[in-house]
Amino acid sequence: MKNVVVAAGGSLLRPEIEERSSWLEDLAELVKEQISSGIKLGIVVGGGSPARESIQLVEAIISDVLALDRIGISATRLNATIIKEVFQNSGINVSDEIPVDIAQAVIMMEKNDVVVMGGTLPGHTTDKVAIELAISTNSEKCIIATNVNKVYDKDPRKNKNAKSFDEMSIYELQEIVGPAKHAKAGASQVVDPIGVSLALESNLTLNILDGRNLKNIKNAIQGNVFEGTIVKGD
Repeated sequence: MKNVVVAAGGSLLRPEIEERSSWLEDLAELVKEQISSGIKLGIVVGGGSPARESIQLVEAIISDVLALDRIGISATRLNATIIKEVFQNSGINVSDEIPVDIAQAVIMMEKNDVVVMGGTLPGHTTDKVAIELAISTNSEKCIIATNVNKVYDKDPRKNKNAKSFDEMSIYELQEIVGPAKHAKAGASQVVDPIGVSLALESNLTLNILDGRNLKNIKNAIQGNVFEGTIVKGD
């Protein structure tokens, strides 16, 4: 069996997205289909709105970024638990526990068809966790599923002339996201720059796409054409 890791942004579970329950049911069906075709999946879930709202609640009181990160990590594990329980309810062979670190996740991926997890330690986002898991399990790629359709050279929400990319190198992506350092807790970028740096070191292929369209995720997993950006190493 081959391994593929998907970073599912917490934005995919946010309240303003319609039919979230249908999206989760369809995701479970998609996962079943991929398992039956000989693929093992690691799914790393972001914190999204619960993380940001919890951090905003206390950031006027707590200035320690690592403490705020720990709050955000708790939200990622809540979201991971939601997805894990949906999978179990659908009869998927998913790990019973939410791994708290990469080593534990690697062991669980050896025993299960699917492993779902959230964050691990303060100082980076779940993108970095997903990329590290992909490298540690010799996965052929890491799919970054978020709420943007491609990588842009500038924020397209603020810049109508932003240029999108169908394909690019990891070097080019790192130029866009910046140096490998942690932004403030709860901040959002197309990909965590620390994760990009890790992918660069390992020449890991990234697929960056809009995960609200599950057909996109399916095509990326299967190596078919998808709407998004392919980021290649050397």
